[in-house]
Amino acid sequence: MPKRLTENITSQYIRAANSLTSEKARTKIIAYVESYDDVYFWRQILSRFEDDTRYFEIMLPTKDRFLDRGKKAAISNMLRGLGDHMIACVDADYDYLLQGQTANSQMMLNTPYIFHTYVYAIENYQCYAPGLHDACVMITLNDHHIFDFEDYLESFSRIIYPLFLWNIWMAGSSYFNQFTQSDFNNIIHTSSFSIRRKEESLGRLNDKVQSACRRLSHKYKEFTDEEKDKLSKRLASLGVVPENTYLYIQGHHLFNKLVAPMVRKVCDILQQERTSEIRRMSIHAAQCQTEYTCYENSIEPVRSMLKKNTYYQNSSQYQHILSDIGNYLNAMDAE
Repeated sequence: MPKRLTENITSQYIRAANSLTSEKARTKIIAYVESYDDVYFWRQILSRFEDDTRYFEIMLPTKDRFLDRGKKAAISNMLRGLGDHMIACVDADYDYLLQGQTANSQMMLNTPYIFHTYVYAIENYQCYAPGLHDACVMITLNDHHIFDFEDYLESFSRIIYPLFLWNIWMAGSSYFNQFTQSDFNNIIHTSSFSIRRKEESLGRLNDKVQSACRRLSHKYKEFTDEEKDKLSKRLASLGVVPENTYLYIQGHHLFNKLVAPMVRKVCDILQQERTSEIRRMSIHAAQCQTEYTCYENSIEPVRSMLKKNTYYQNSSQYQHILSDIGNYLNAMDAE
């Protein structure tokens, strides 16, 4: 059977199945997500909108069932099957910021049944700065505030912002393959990060960013200061400002190369503090070993706890997602 016909039948089947149920039965809305990591994030969102009239079933796309894996393949196929009872929930990537400058951006923004993260990806939410101290407390059970994550990521964002403008401009132009996200990530990578020497780390980062901006300015003179100002204002209208740039860079890089290692180093210090306290307060060796074992069994892995941290639900970007889902459901109810 042709693929297009199969997809149409799938969508029609869901609508027909819902129409055959009793008036008191809940309507099922299928929500396709890109990968395993997306299931928990979108479940938290969609659960808010379930009631005695509707519920959501989150499904993973597979090659054997309607969708290929990955956003680009997913969106191109989704368009032929989505409808009132079938939606897609994807990472925004740069498509939100490009505002229709590319075909993928147009499809994501102009299709009423496709919802996106606003920030680059769910990993960016997991790295939401105001929640990182709480994540450290969950991991180590030590509430000593030894590092200002918000201040550091704000400084990091301000430094990389000029180069971020270049990356966005080129992503929406014919030069898109001349300065890729990989090139951008290689420059903003902060290797050998040290909590106690953060200013040195940021200084080295600033030097690399300024050097890259000078090289690009020399080669691509059409991206003038006036054009940069126009792009900066457009991004600001979308919620992107120098202080929060980290939320809009590639999520995997942010999580794996910067935030997770940074949180791990902070947690190592907090754990050392706690174990030192146990040794100092214990009356004898047996008590010390018992307390230490109890504490060690209570410590959580850094990566898994970062993925479970939900402080980002306070962010304006997350609230935008809730508003979009709510508007979609209100329009569907009004039909």
